[in-house]
Amino acid sequence: MTTDWSLTALLAALGGVVLVGVLAQGWWSARRAGPRRAAPAPVPADRQEPSLAAGAANADGSSPDALPDLRTLDETVPAVARARKTSTRIDALIDALATVTPETPVSGEMALSHLPGSRRAGTKPFQIEGLNAATGDWELPQPGQRYSEFQAGLQMANRSGALNEIEYSEFIQKVQGFADGLGAMVEFPDMLDVVARARELDQFAASHDAQLAVQLRAKGAAWTLGFVQQGALRHGFVPGSIPGRLVLPAPEEGAPPVLALQFNAQAALADDPHTSSLRELTLALDVLQTPEAQEPFAVWQESARQLARDFEADICDDRGQVLNLHAFQAIGQELATLYKALAARDLAAGSPVARRLFS
Repeated sequence: MTTDWSLTALLAALGGVVLVGVLAQGWWSARRAGPRRAAPAPVPADRQEPSLAAGAANADGSSPDALPDLRTLDETVPAVARARKTSTRIDALIDALATVTPETPVSGEMALSHLPGSRRAGTKPFQIEGLNAATGDWELPQPGQRYSEFQAGLQMANRSGALNEIEYSEFIQKVQGFADGLGAMVEFPDMLDVVARARELDQFAASHDAQLAVQLRAKGAAWTLGFVQQGALRHGFVPGSIPGRLVLPAPEEGAPPVLALQFNAQAALADDPHTSSLRELTLALDVLQTPEAQEPFAVWQESARQLARDFEADICDDRGQVLNLHAFQAIGQELATLYKALAARDLAAGSPVARRLFS
């Protein structure tokens, strides 16, 4: 009796083991047939929620839970994905802008082949730049580069006056021809709006222009050209590109000269500089071409004083009246006001945009 019971219990136990095995096999098969899942991450005993505060340091000293520093992301973003860089040749402050958009990037060679022969519309210069597809720079089209967009900037005013309708129409014609050659779309600003802006800009420029000049007039004997050149060279002047002009170079390379010493061009073209005769020189300062920080007015005043001493000359205005110290002081006060007005208009003296406007 005991043996039968034991046999029955053993058979029941074996049946349970077989059933568990069948169920386990079914579960494993179902798991393999389903999508793979990531292994659950181990949960530390003192788990904390991620926060902006620094957590445990990585090998480089950073926190694994800290959010990335957005200020450093720009270092890893390709140049083409960053914000466009600002042009150094075209400025909406004084230029009317037209946008030329091709369907696909254009090679530099193709752009160059369709540029207008002249980048002037009447008396106003204009530039055509391409947006380099690789660097994001606005630049003059160059061979070997590709450009995703172009912009044309027409200067609205200069010392020749304000842009007019005829000049703007000429600009439209030339830029439209460029766009047609590229098979591109072009957008121009409204003519009436551009001309109105040009007149307002010209009025401001005309009322804030400043070109100072004094005459150095011989008190006694006249000077030869050789004597003038020799004396001016001692004070830093060098021959200019135009006959009858010596210039005091600017500190920075490529900038307009600070001062110009002008005299009769015929005397400058004489075969023998020691036979020519000069009795009058003009020392000029174009205020808008040199930054205020370089103190061009003080340089102009001191150069006039030194040259007058060496040449034994009077310092006179354009009417021949001899100038004294008080006259220079009054001019200096007016210039201080002028500098402030120009800076308030973002046209600081000596800035690239001011040099273009007052040219």
